[in-house]
Amino acid sequence: MVETCRTRAALPVDTAPEPRSDHALMLAVRDGELDALGELFERHHGPLFGFLLKHTGQRTAAEDIAQTVFQRMLKYRHTYRDEGRFAAWMYHLARRCAADHFRKANAAPHATDPADLQDHADDAPDAGARAAVRDDHALLHTALARLDRDDREVLLLARFQELSFAEISGILECSVGAAKVRAHRALHALRTVYFKLQHTRSA
Repeated sequence: MVETCRTRAALPVDTAPEPRSDHALMLAVRDGELDALGELFERHHGPLFGFLLKHTGQRTAAEDIAQTVFQRMLKYRHTYRDEGRFAAWMYHLARRCAADHFRKANAAPHATDPADLQDHADDAPDAGARAAVRDDHALLHTALARLDRDDREVLLLARFQELSFAEISGILECSVGAAKVRAHRALHALRTVYFKLQHTRSA
């Protein structure tokens, strides 16, 4: 019996470390472990680029701003705090970088190019049904692009990036209540534009 216990104790144990959280990685970057930013880039570049593409309607601008966001993460890493989610801090930087980009370019975002939209897969076997889904997807993003920039921004953060209103209020520098009101107002505006476009298309 003793021998069996010893044999079991000698078996190798899987001690592979758990992947570090975004927060832990950014704290490591702040403390000088700059390679950790590469892992954050791999995790978040795609969602960040998608947010900026919907926000600006310009693929080149979205890519440029995304690169700037990660450059600023490195430059201002000492400002990262121990509280809060990394994603909220990242989108706060993204918002500032986008504003700086358009201030320098002295241009407002253009309407989203349908060629830049990714089609969502649809399991329906009927080609007509799949086409209808793609049309609705494109129509939604056209409506989103026609919103006021502030309305589009709060909707992207709340609906597409799924941040909490506490996080959004920090990004937009307003109260949680004001963030909720802005999101509700923006969603109402989006529905109005969407149904108007839908009516025009079917007329």
